Amino acid sequence: MAADLLHKLTQETTPQQLAWFLSFFFFLSLFSVYCYSLFTARAAAAAGNKNQQRPPPSPPALPIIGHLHLVGSLPHVSLRGLARKHGPDVMLLRLGAVPTLVVSSPRAAEAVLRTHDHVFASRPRSVVADIIMYGSSDVAFAPYGEYWRQARKLVTTHLLSVKKVQSFRATAAEEVSMVMVEIREAAAKGSTLDMSDLLNTFANDMACRIVSGKFFRKEGRSKIFQDLINENSRLLGGFNVEEYFPALGRVGLLGRAICAKAERARNRWADLLDKVIDDHLSKEKSTSDMKDGDFVDILLSIQQEYDLTREHMKALLTDVFFGAIDTSSQVLEYTLVELVKRPQRFYLLHTLPWMTATSTGAWFLRGHVSSLMHGPLVGTITHGKTRKSSYRKGL
Repeated sequence: MAADLLHKLTQETTPQQLAWFLSFFFFLSLFSVYCYSLFTARAAAAAGNKNQQRPPPSPPALPIIGHLHLVGSLPHVSLRGLARKHGPDVMLLRLGAVPTLVVSSPRAAEAVLRTHDHVFASRPRSVVADIIMYGSSDVAFAPYGEYWRQARKLVTTHLLSVKKVQSFRATAAEEVSMVMVEIREAAAKGSTLDMSDLLNTFANDMACRIVSGKFFRKEGRSKIFQDLINENSRLLGGFNVEEYFPALGRVGLLGRAICAKAERARNRWADLLDKVIDDHLSKEKSTSDMKDGDFVDILLSIQQEYDLTREHMKALLTDVFFGAIDTSSQVLEYTLVELVKRPQRFYLLHTLPWMTATSTGAWFLRGHVSSLMHGPLVGTITHGKTRKSSYRKGL
């Protein structure tokens, strides 16, 4: 009956009338969500303890959308301006129907991420992450619990241990030398060089060699990885209506487009990673050789120990690729920009000795990279609260 009514409606109305009807239905849904949120918030406040501490400072909000209109295309800039005006330590924003605590100062960050890290260790549910990461079975988006603890232990113990990271030093040196060759050739010809593209390619090739132990540039997979990383950034960091108005997610109308895009991205990742895993399975290696191999070899060697499925492995590998390529290239690019803006540091780095990893030049570079990494490098993953806690503790 509903389908017949919808068919009749689309046949007997003009496109303008249909657009007006859909717009009216959309705003009516938002108004209903706002009324429901307002009612539940007031009911919770009335049922709460009267001696409960006052909430953090908050700017004036609009009906339905809350403070969404105050967050512009550069969220870190908008939040910095709001924090200076309303809350130097913490500030409460209502992004749609979702109350969000914004932490701005070092001492507040320490209270949230260290003193009360067990309270804020989880992640809010994300429809896009659930699709791309096979039910958020990775490390970055998995909710706090036993699976997250085991996945984190797997990554820190087997993939990113000190011994394992140091074993890739020769690979890193080889990749750096290849980048330097390209820079020297461009300088000799007097031609321009896109450093953003070069640093992204460097991070991509480095990640591919560490994860799968081979170059993908000749096979064309390097470009596919870069495209998938960019697509993940847009999907996971973009605006998703259902995440700010959870009640609309039950309707299932607004999220179909974003879910379809996420499913296409997951399928592209799956095709690529399945080929990588199958390629490693086809090679006969002993368990000891696999544990000393690349990341895919390591995951295959401990698959039974951690009860890993193929989907778990693909989710973890997606995490590694996303972090190794996107984060690393942005750190390198931002550091290079800051060095160009401060030529005295650049000159000092050029004149210091670079014989070993413990030389003066290496230590100087590490210190200045740490000092330069104060800018907006990547989008922050939102933390979720697992239970009630006083935000003033530790401040």
